[in-house]
Amino acid sequence: MGFLLLFAPLWLLALQVVHSHSPQSEKNNRNVRNCDIDPPYLPPTTVNTSLHLNALRTLMVAHNIKVYIIPATDSHLSEYISPHDARRAWMTGFTGSAGTAVVSTTNASLWTDGRYWVQAERQMDCNWELNIVKNSIVNWIIGETREGEKIGADPFVFSVASWESYRIPLQEANRSLITITNNLVDEIWGADRPPPSSDDIFRVPDAFLGRSWQDKVEEARIKMMQNLYKPTAILISGLDETAWLLNLRGNDIPYNPFFVSYLLLTADWIRLFVNESRLPQDIKQYLNTNCTGVNCVQLHAYKDIRDNVQEYAKGDVRIWIGEEYTNYGVFEVIPEAKLIIDKYSPVQITKAIKDETEQKGLKAAHVRDAIAVIRYLVWLEQNVPKGTETELSGAHYVSKLRSEEEHSKGISFETISASGMNAALAHYSPTNETNRKLSVQEMYLIDSGGQYLDGTTDITRTVHWGTPTDFQKEAYTRVLIGNIDVSRSIFPAGTIGNTLDVWARHALWEVGLNYNHGTGHGIGNFLGVHEWPVGIGSTHTWELQKGMFTSIEPGFYQDNEFGIRIEDVTMVTQADTKYIFGGKPYLTFEHISLVPYDRKLIDVSIMNKQQVSCVKSSSTQLAAVVYCQKAFTVTPRKSTQCCFHTASLASYCRH
Repeated sequence: MGFLLLFAPLWLLALQVVHSHSPQSEKNNRNVRNCDIDPPYLPPTTVNTSLHLNALRTLMVAHNIKVYIIPATDSHLSEYISPHDARRAWMTGFTGSAGTAVVSTTNASLWTDGRYWVQAERQMDCNWELNIVKNSIVNWIIGETREGEKIGADPFVFSVASWESYRIPLQEANRSLITITNNLVDEIWGADRPPPSSDDIFRVPDAFLGRSWQDKVEEARIKMMQNLYKPTAILISGLDETAWLLNLRGNDIPYNPFFVSYLLLTADWIRLFVNESRLPQDIKQYLNTNCTGVNCVQLHAYKDIRDNVQEYAKGDVRIWIGEEYTNYGVFEVIPEAKLIIDKYSPVQITKAIKDETEQKGLKAAHVRDAIAVIRYLVWLEQNVPKGTETELSGAHYVSKLRSEEEHSKGISFETISASGMNAALAHYSPTNETNRKLSVQEMYLIDSGGQYLDGTTDITRTVHWGTPTDFQKEAYTRVLIGNIDVSRSIFPAGTIGNTLDVWARHALWEVGLNYNHGTGHGIGNFLGVHEWPVGIGSTHTWELQKGMFTSIEPGFYQDNEFGIRIEDVTMVTQADTKYIFGGKPYLTFEHISLVPYDRKLIDVSIMNKQQVSCVKSSSTQLAAVVYCQKAFTVTPRKSTQCCFHTASLASYCRH
């Protein structure tokens, strides 16, 4: 996808140059800051954070803490957050999706991974130093404090594991991590802080649902009964989990149809912690909020979750949580003896395996999405040579084309429309300051997706309208080979996503190339563009199962020159094998994305016959036919060559 949430493996990051700023080569780039000269050079994209830091340090003194930690998430450990919760971005100026800010009484530092180093240097002023993953945050904190001193943080924006990763080593160093339930950044943010959403929560139409919310609740209760540790309740904290379970959606977070809430489920009742004013009367009736039976949803104020869980935990109970999305602020009020902890909640696991209706919806959404993207690529081919289009105009136009498709509900993440050197930043999105004109002399990467009532989409294509270099063609082809080899791999049931990562990288590794992000992520049905635990890469240790959907998106990025990524969404399905060892069917992937690749960038001389055949597959032919029929209402001429040659689609359709 677009924001490949997936972090680079630590062993890859360890190969990078390590010091407090970006490599020296970046210092001469006028797009990034240079704090080594006097006066420092700051590009127009930086934010002055002096007032923010002074105000925060005043509060730190009042709370008797020497360091304050600011992660980039919300109370539900969401990957994407609402502007209301963008505390780290407001404090630092850095808007990347991953990273942690730490402020001491004298210094301030930001940690992020390799995807965002250049972006951070473009956005932060010289109040902040930039550290990379190899430098431990805990070691930095220890260096800023003395024995016996306190470090503070808001427990509601830390996962259980994340909190412990700080608390334990700090305790061993005779420092203490304390909870401050009133977030200090919130206290200083002031009147310019964006308000939380107050829009109505709404239903997913029945036509796109295979199961009622009562059916899904019953499935969760059955899992409780099957659990050997006999939980009496499931605490659901992930926003996508509650949205999926109740077949409801909201607009609290940009590009993600979620609403801020918690849910506590037992065999006898359901409690939804939410701002009740956002539930219209028809939704209250739909949830049976006027009764107290097993399938009646009792409404509670969102802010009451901690006190309510604490009170419930006083009884003879056992609460089942998924620690990946349960914040420490709620976790710490539950006695250890009354906890059942898994990495993911049972609802998250159930949601990851799509039922027949969900599978049908995701496939249909990707067909309509392919029409929009192919129309966009043809439009680019026609207009880029005129010198009139930019990264921003392209991003706006592809969003417009998606909005014209049936069941469209907007885009699924901020479009990555990146030309030339900007595409070398894996998660670059254009701004007024960085916007570049599209040129036939440069490669162009478009990573975008849509939200539809029946599914969420995510696709990346890289194209060139002029004459690519031999190296660009080789790199593109090797990325494409990785995409193809993963998608046509056959593997036994029980295989975890990490196992398949080598298939995506082997063609690059053969010539000493690589990329610093994961290879794939799960995707939802009108939910998140990233959906866990499904995925491919070093962080994905969950087994792939029939009915799961995952992206496949290898890439390559040449610093300050160009970037390549090819992303398709696939469904895990049963493979047709000659033998079935052990009696368990083998699995493979079914391609769901239907947008052709750019033939101009493909060097077939380094591909084998199976890989070439896969590029000419029926899926890409179908996409061209569907687009031609919609755009020109003619019968397209038959040409397998043009089916995967984006630059020929316009003429292909008109003949």
